[in-house]
Amino acid sequence: MSNSAPGQETPFQLAKKVIQKFVQRQVFAENKDELALVLFGSDNTKNNLAKDGQYQNISVHRQLMIPNFELLEEIQNDVHPGSQQADWLDALVVCMDLLQNETLGKRYERQNIVLLTDLNTPSSPDQLDVIIGNLKRSGVTLQFFLPFPVDGGGSKPPDGGKGLSAEQQQGLEMTKQVMMSLDEDDGLEEVYTFSDAIEKLSVFKRVEKRPMAWPCTLTIGSSLAIKIVGYKAVCEERPRKSWSVVDAQTHQKDDIKRDVVYCLNDDEETEVQKDDTIQGYRYGSDIVPFSKVDQDQMKYKTDGKSFAVLGFTKQSMHAGVALSGLIRALDDLKMVAVVRYVYARNGNPQVGAAFPCIKEKSECLVYVQLPFMEDLRQYSFPSLENNKKYTPSEEQLSAVDSLIDSMMLVEEDEDGEKMDLFKVNHIPNPQYQRLFQCLHHRAVNPSAPLPPMDPWLTAALQRPLAVASRCQAPLETMKKKFPLKEVVKKKELKTSKELFGNSTEESDAKKAKVDEDDDFNLADITEGSITQVGSVDPARDFRTLIRQKSLPFGEVCQQLTGRIEQLLGNKNMNYYIKCIPCIQTFREQSVQVGNADHYNSYIQSLKTSIPVRGLQEFWDMLVQDALTLINKDEVDGSRFSSHDAKQFLTAEEKKEEVVAAVVDDTGDVDDLLDMM
Repeated sequence: MSNSAPGQETPFQLAKKVIQKFVQRQVFAENKDELALVLFGSDNTKNNLAKDGQYQNISVHRQLMIPNFELLEEIQNDVHPGSQQADWLDALVVCMDLLQNETLGKRYERQNIVLLTDLNTPSSPDQLDVIIGNLKRSGVTLQFFLPFPVDGGGSKPPDGGKGLSAEQQQGLEMTKQVMMSLDEDDGLEEVYTFSDAIEKLSVFKRVEKRPMAWPCTLTIGSSLAIKIVGYKAVCEERPRKSWSVVDAQTHQKDDIKRDVVYCLNDDEETEVQKDDTIQGYRYGSDIVPFSKVDQDQMKYKTDGKSFAVLGFTKQSMHAGVALSGLIRALDDLKMVAVVRYVYARNGNPQVGAAFPCIKEKSECLVYVQLPFMEDLRQYSFPSLENNKKYTPSEEQLSAVDSLIDSMMLVEEDEDGEKMDLFKVNHIPNPQYQRLFQCLHHRAVNPSAPLPPMDPWLTAALQRPLAVASRCQAPLETMKKKFPLKEVVKKKELKTSKELFGNSTEESDAKKAKVDEDDDFNLADITEGSITQVGSVDPARDFRTLIRQKSLPFGEVCQQLTGRIEQLLGNKNMNYYIKCIPCIQTFREQSVQVGNADHYNSYIQSLKTSIPVRGLQEFWDMLVQDALTLINKDEVDGSRFSSHDAKQFLTAEEKKEEVVAAVVDDTGDVDDLLDMM
């Protein structure tokens, strides 16, 4: 197992990798399957059958138990090639004995032995028939993992290396005999190569969950009731939240104790008992108190579970479920049922649709929720058809059509049947695969950097090779038909009207023509009719009002500073982060308008109030983003030089350094106040 061609992994390394990936899958799947690990060819002997010189160099490394990270660490660090040889049939007998002894009194669905070997050791076929008979009687299933394919024949070199040895050829024939005896039709399908196994085991298993039945009664009016049982057919999979706070040195959860204390936001930070607190709902900048009693009264009250048909409509208009005797009728009439759905007594009601789903061997129920009014998003965009500037040519339309055709993910095979080239339901969620990969690596390599994403997962999310090759030519055509040019913003020039006054007037027709040629601005559509600076996105509202010029500049500035003060009153980092773009926009728009008075006045008053209001953390954020005064170089009317603006942010810091130095040096508070 430890020999290989130059530049290739040894069979032992490949077998070890297969075991590691299998154990990883079992650990993260969080099921109750138990696993034992038996090594043969080891330097030591540890098994119950080792007597009178038999079953030597076979060691039971781990007894039958649920796999964990400790086993992964042992495989990584303690399992190494041995210098001895052992009969793989003897190892198979040891595994059968282990299963028999350790499953007594246990309930199980299946017993399975996985044998990983290169068959390159002498094996005695004397007891082969006896072993096969015991496997059949015990119901133990068997799988082989080899470095070469079982149907490759004795002369085919494994992985481009030398041909099979005499021991391997004999072992391969014995393997075929065993597997064909256990299952004459499909026995050889349970013999895998190491490379195929590694590829298939690279995908972590999802946590298996039993489907939760939802027994209920489907009602139509007050006279017809049908017992039904519902199951979720599609549900978003989320990884179990198993993160815990542990001590950074000991890595033990018990070494950390968490105490939650509620305090008033006053100078004394008066502690408040949890029983004296209630929930609050943030509505803009206000908090609406909502007690437990209020929450209970708000809940939708029903008599219990409900799945009531509200009426019927055409199937072409909705998607949904149908049930039992209604299935055939609804299917024939091409109609669906609109139902009210309530999961439990205190559950919120839903409205869904039910239409027939008839399969070859069953009739199933599928429920699809319908949106309420608030769930729908209505957007209106101007048509591009009437704008000559954005009308594509026939050649451009043809280029787009060709690109779409070349990137179609469904094509027909030789038999004319449609084939899906990108089966999303066969692609594992990359978030979970990457998470499990990193968790396993960190468990067995505590100090090593995290590995890059597995190549197979990266490739799974790429465009299919067939599509990638087909679309190259259409993409080149697209580049030619839709050339991209860098647009350089021209420096604004003063018009003759601005230079010479209102002596020349543009005609209304000419002004209308200029307005039509203005660039299309998506922001003008999405911003809606904004009349004041709101609390959701104050910076955007401020920019919009400045652009609309519907209010005086000073009034809009006053609205923005009022919103900033509301946000700062919460004294929370999230609100500080929201204030930064507000002040950035305030400064940018003031420079563009050419009015620095409002911004400079506010930023000065804000700095003065920082110590009193305890907003030093927010001020540090302003300093970091260099949001200082607007100087004369930026706006002519400013009374501050660039030096003043630069000193504005650093003055407070220097002042604190001087104060600290004087206190440490003299300790004289009166002199300190004089210096301030």
